[in-house]
Amino acid sequence: MKQKLSTLSPGQSGILAHLEDGGRHLSGRLRDLGFTPGSKVTLTGISPLGDPLAFRIRGTVIALRRTDAALLEVFPCEPEEGRGQR
Repeated sequence: MKQKLSTLSPGQSGILAHLEDGGRHLSGRLRDLGFTPGSKVTLTGISPLGDPLAFRIRGTVIALRRTDAALLEVFPCEPEEGRGQR
């Protein structure tokens, strides 16, 4: 089931499914940054005031406004087993 990238919880990942244009020509810039369908995206942090959000994609952390992240749809990933446990 798809959800908006802006609704992920910290540490949660998703596979990018769809990129809406939103009438702002933002989609081309996001594609240039690596936000392409099939890419894995992880929410790594939220600023103290709640905006922007920090995402890890293709080994890089990129901050997006919550409204821009809402233009991206992802398929949430299941948490990886043993991740963070020793």
